[in-house]
Amino acid sequence: MIIYNVTVNIDKSIHEEWLNWIKNHIALVLATGHFTEAKLTKVLIEEEMGGTTYSIQYRAKSRTDLEDYYNNHADALRQDGLKRFADKMLAFRTELEVIDEFSVSFN
Repeated sequence: MIIYNVTVNIDKSIHEEWLNWIKNHIALVLATGHFTEAKLTKVLIEEEMGGTTYSIQYRAKSRTDLEDYYNNHADALRQDGLKRFADKMLAFRTELEVIDEFSVSFN
């Protein structure tokens, strides 16, 4: 299992517009068929640069699925956000390999 993590810092002037946009964007990324789920999370640590930071975590079944996404969809989907929000957002991407998963249940 691979987690494709996109961390984005959003300027307060476009925050609400971006938040509405990203929910639709996540649906488009999932519609490519290369990911099984996604989570939109807010980073709770305050950034020195200001703004609000979010992490979007997409779960892919395999490295091949992620590579197929990069090769066939990533550029077009990224361009939409860059055109809309230009210098009002800063994004970086990380790839994580899930080694094991644990959970606990309490009665």
